[in-house]
Amino acid sequence: MSNISDFSSAANAETDREHQVQLGLIEALCRAARENQDAEALGVILEQLIAYSEAHFTSEELLMRMKSYDDFEDHVDDHNHMLETLQVIAADHAAGNSALVAGKAESVLDFITRHIAIRDRRFADCVRNGL
Repeated sequence: MSNISDFSSAANAETDREHQVQLGLIEALCRAARENQDAEALGVILEQLIAYSEAHFTSEELLMRMKSYDDFEDHVDDHNHMLETLQVIAADHAAGNSALVAGKAESVLDFITRHIAIRDRRFADCVRNGL
């Protein structure tokens, strides 16, 4: 990459791809819960979703730090909220309360969709505008 603007464009494109994967995993969890798929299938999706979300949030937070992003703390609070919610869903599932997964997974999907549309969009705009 020849300059910081090339890096920023590449980072934004990669982050958008990561959002698509993350949303796909959440949608798969919602679908599996709605269809009453077996506990093992739900557990596998949850594990993948948690691991992927942790990695994605770490990379996004590193980029925010590199850019000295002014909304860093609130943005990270959203990430932490989602990860905590996913851990609660995983604990409920492990305790045999898989019936609770569907509603909570839909809530996570709503939350992360709003997060991407508002917080991630704001960050992308700041990066694109060189702020």
